[in-house]
Amino acid sequence: MKYILLSFAIALCFRMEAQVTFTQDIAPIVFDHCTKCHRPGEIGPMPFTNYTEVAANGLMIQYVTDIGYMPPWRPDHTFSTLRDENWLTQQEIDNIATWVESGMPEGNPADMPSIPEYIDGSQVGIPDLVLTMEEPYLHQGTNTDQYQIFVLPTGLTEDKDIRAIEVRADNNQICHHAILGMDTTSTPMTMDAADPEYGYTQFGGFGFDPTDQFFGAWVPGSNPMIYPPTIGKKLFANSSILMQMHYGPSSINQSDQTSINIFYSDEPIQRYVITYPINPYDLDVPFIIPPDQVKTFHGTIDVPIGVSLIGIGPHAHLLGKSYEVYAVSANLLDTIPLIKIPQWNFNWQGFYAFPSMLHIPAGYKIHCIGTFDNTTGNPFNPSDPPQWTTWGEGTSDEMYLCYLQFVPYLTGDENINLSSADEQNKMVYQTTQLFPSYPNPARDQITLGFSLADAQKVRLELFDAKGILIRCFLENKNYPPGLHKYTLNVDNIPAGLYFYKLTAGDFNQGQRLIIQK
Repeated sequence: MKYILLSFAIALCFRMEAQVTFTQDIAPIVFDHCTKCHRPGEIGPMPFTNYTEVAANGLMIQYVTDIGYMPPWRPDHTFSTLRDENWLTQQEIDNIATWVESGMPEGNPADMPSIPEYIDGSQVGIPDLVLTMEEPYLHQGTNTDQYQIFVLPTGLTEDKDIRAIEVRADNNQICHHAILGMDTTSTPMTMDAADPEYGYTQFGGFGFDPTDQFFGAWVPGSNPMIYPPTIGKKLFANSSILMQMHYGPSSINQSDQTSINIFYSDEPIQRYVITYPINPYDLDVPFIIPPDQVKTFHGTIDVPIGVSLIGIGPHAHLLGKSYEVYAVSANLLDTIPLIKIPQWNFNWQGFYAFPSMLHIPAGYKIHCIGTFDNTTGNPFNPSDPPQWTTWGEGTSDEMYLCYLQFVPYLTGDENINLSSADEQNKMVYQTTQLFPSYPNPARDQITLGFSLADAQKVRLELFDAKGILIRCFLENKNYPPGLHKYTLNVDNIPAGLYFYKLTAGDFNQGQRLIIQK
């Protein structure tokens, strides 16, 4: 009998220890993955900031996490790594299910983690240019989606180098996502004037080919793109920003007057970000989707020079089923996975940045495989019965498209982490690195950057092509961790090939420099 009681006691203790509670197990999951959007004033339809709010929606949370609908992260995280990933492990999904099925116990209040602190206002800093919708747009409460494009003139009289772009949604209850373009023609103004409402309605794109098809993007909870030093976009004089805003369904009339913050570069841009689309011209068959078929298209583009990928944005309409994009070397021995979206959802598309600049060497080929479902089994099919479908901007048309953002490759690009809005306007460098100088070739002076993982004494030296020390610019000077810039005067150094070397503790790295006269 005593052994039975002992076994019962052990089993009871095990179950008590294994009990999943809100304060210890569920709150960390919710705060890390849900609360950023599910809090007052944000797009989540209900707040998840405490036990009462989460428990009231426990069954719904269990369901949407179990089927993978929430969090709304569409890319396959086992295929490639992207910035700002937001997905749940199977253990986290199982913990939510166990918690709900066991009656949603609250647990010990002492185990409750603090709710994250969120930045109010701009996540980047003080903008140099703010573009705001000229008037509020009234989104009708008819429980339907709306895709409205607003033309925001910049008023610039000269070109500007841009280091960051930030969309500040005015009404997070209806603002679902936004795609930005830039144009220097009068076409968007003409289209706006032809529409009786403010802005003009367009489903899949901008209705024409603007100067820059992809200037930026925003989805709730995403971080603004802050380009690394010496890298950025160009905003042209007399240009307009085109903002396609997707307004989600609402049962009541709601208005929105969103703004876009533009941040100028503090230093000269050496490499402008290039946006290149993979499109039907890169296919070996016509882009035609017959009715009652699931059809896959495979397009390729060659990479003639080494590039550093910054981000990627597949695009499709309502027939989209999946995307897979990767790069392959000429000898077929190396494959670089870029993005895979196994279950396409038009309402949750976005532009995805890589955690660090991704090197695609010259000679590689980028493959883009898109699958489209034009059957009655596709609940999003805009045609009933299914119709022959080709490329177009309309709701019943379809698009095979993938935007790539990149710059020409420079040695060391792989080690540059792309900025996160959680770090506001700071570039984050997790390791000690020396970055290329500019200008290069140089005549009078150069500026170079380096990052330190921790505080170090720094030595910066210049050597000629034979390895002879020419000058020591920094002699064991103390620097704190983070990103640093230093300007060197080289006006009295003869023309030729040189190397500058950074030494910081056990770290040393050199870069090539050409001086011209």
